[in-house]
Amino acid sequence: MRLTSTVAVGLLAAPLALAAPVTAPATVTVTVTAQPTTVISEKVVYTVTVTGSCLAPTTPPTSVSATTTSSSLNTDPYPTSTLLGSDTQGLNDLAKATGKLYLGTAADIPGPELSDVGYMTLLNNTHEFGQLTPANYMKYEYTEPERGVFNYTGGDVILDVAEANGQLVRCHNLVWYNQLPNWLTSQTWDNATLISIMTNHITNLVSHWGTRCYCWDVVNEALNDNGTYRSDIWYNTIGPAYLPIAFAAAAAAAPASVKLYYNDYNIEYPGPKATAAQEIIASIKAQGIRLDGAGLQSHFIIGETPSQSSQMANMAAFAALGVEVAQTELDVRSPTLPPTVAQQKQQELDFHSSVAACVMMEACVGTTLWDFDDTYSWIPSTFPGQGYGDPWFEPAGTDTLVKKIAYDGIVDALLGKNVTTS
Repeated sequence: MRLTSTVAVGLLAAPLALAAPVTAPATVTVTVTAQPTTVISEKVVYTVTVTGSCLAPTTPPTSVSATTTSSSLNTDPYPTSTLLGSDTQGLNDLAKATGKLYLGTAADIPGPELSDVGYMTLLNNTHEFGQLTPANYMKYEYTEPERGVFNYTGGDVILDVAEANGQLVRCHNLVWYNQLPNWLTSQTWDNATLISIMTNHITNLVSHWGTRCYCWDVVNEALNDNGTYRSDIWYNTIGPAYLPIAFAAAAAAAPASVKLYYNDYNIEYPGPKATAAQEIIASIKAQGIRLDGAGLQSHFIIGETPSQSSQMANMAAFAALGVEVAQTELDVRSPTLPPTVAQQKQQELDFHSSVAACVMMEACVGTTLWDFDDTYSWIPSTFPGQGYGDPWFEPAGTDTLVKKIAYDGIVDALLGKNVTTS
């Protein structure tokens, strides 16, 4: 097939902190040529060629590299033979039809995404996404840049977008070891003072945004992979008691309808870290402190993704504690670029295994992609030489997002269909 479209391209005047004005609009004709080259197991392999050009947005504000840091504008090498997704529409519609609350996505806005017409069109499409997560702008360094001085501007932007669309928001996050302001990390605090600082931060954010949040990730990534506590400012000063203290502060400030989550990575499958997270949840609940959910981040690697059965067994272990579970940051990255056809097929299966696990578990309320467009993925800046982790990509110079077969893996999981790599 041959598709030709004319798109308006906004040239950014300056790096964005909030939505920047668009200046000097230009019209560029972008021709996307996709010719089928072969067929593998009923999937058509297309060679995708893009002609035409436009200026890319300027680089977004940088932040500390970590598990869930800000996105960057990526130009990952895409395979010559790209397996494209089907024309099926509506991941959120399909998820809700299975009884889930949503299928959603993270978005690092405000940022250059706000001026990306194709990106925002898809983000605002509630047939695809029923929930949004702010990737960065509710984190400590943005919301309390000076002690006792709170800035809600960035968080308000994504909340305004979601509310205009009728989308839920997973508010993220209150207590984390990373992306902390300099005033907090540049000096030593005694136990009582740091507890006061932490609880004041929690109280202000949770009270300010109230029921605009479906839930909060109260504590994020408190554990090492071996199940021990992470050495950070909170643990080193307050000790493990910082977790129940944080949840008690959140519970005191949060309306009853706002869910309170513990969120972490590598707790999606049975092992010492998942066991330690379950022990934290059980301990906090045993103290009579409200804790409503376990967030399973689900940052996976092609070919190394836990099986559906493993993920289901793990969800069951969390659910047995009396909490709901959610896949909060799903992506499946390729360890090498560009990915081979076999890796693309495996990625389809890995997305399927993960989403199908949630579909099959009543306690799993929904799945959130950690962004949906490779252009803004956090992966390449954190794992150099890796990427291709999202279900869509955006050919350079276009405002058109293209589905990969990873999208079909999610669709088939939501429809109860099986996927193979053969």
